[in-house]
Amino acid sequence: MNDDTTSSPSDAGDEAPTEDPRPDGLKRADSLVVLNTGNGKGKSSSAFGMMVRGVARDWNVGVVQFIKSGNWNVGEEKVGRQLGVDWYSFGEGFTWDSDDMTNDIAHAEKGWAKACELISAGDHQLLIFDELTYLSSFGWLPVDKIVEPIANRPRHVNIIVTGRDAAPELVELADTVTEMTEIKHAYTQGIGAMRGLDY
Repeated sequence: MNDDTTSSPSDAGDEAPTEDPRPDGLKRADSLVVLNTGNGKGKSSSAFGMMVRGVARDWNVGVVQFIKSGNWNVGEEKVGRQLGVDWYSFGEGFTWDSDDMTNDIAHAEKGWAKACELISAGDHQLLIFDELTYLSSFGWLPVDKIVEPIANRPRHVNIIVTGRDAAPELVELADTVTEMTEIKHAYTQGIGAMRGLDY
C-alpha cells in the first residue's frame, strides 16, 4: 500500500553525493597536528580512537594527561596501557575541588616538561596531549611555550591536542581543528557520568 505522506530522501534534499568531494592536488604530510576543542563532549574520546588506530599501525603512541587524575582509573588509560601505550598523568582532578592551586600548576608544568621531552626524543609517531588547552586558558603557561615545541617537533611526530577554549595560536598551528558542539547532554538533565560511556 502506497502512503503519500511518506517522504523520500530526495524530498528532504538529502540525496547521496555523486561528485567526488576530494580537492585536487592532494599531497602527503610528514605529520599532522590535530586539535579537538569546543564545549561539547567527545574531544578526548576522539583522540583515544586515534590512539587505537595508531597502535593498529604499529606506531609508538604516548599520552600525557594534564587535568584528569591518575587515580581515576579511567577506561581509556586501562586499555591504552594494555595496548602498550606510554601513559603519563599529571592532573590533580577538577580545579574546583583543589585545595592548593599552586600544586595543580606545578603538576601541569611538570607534565608539560615531560611532554616536551617526549616531543624532542622523537620516539613516538603519535603523541596525545589530553586537556592541554587548559594550561594556557587558565593562565598556567604562556601559549608560546606550548606552540613552539609542537611547531618544531620532529617531522614524523603527529600530535593531538584536546580541551576547551583553545588559544587562537593553537588553532592557527593545527592542521585539523574540530569544534565539538553540545546539542544535548545527559549531565545537564541531572544524570551523572556513566562508567563505560563517560569514563
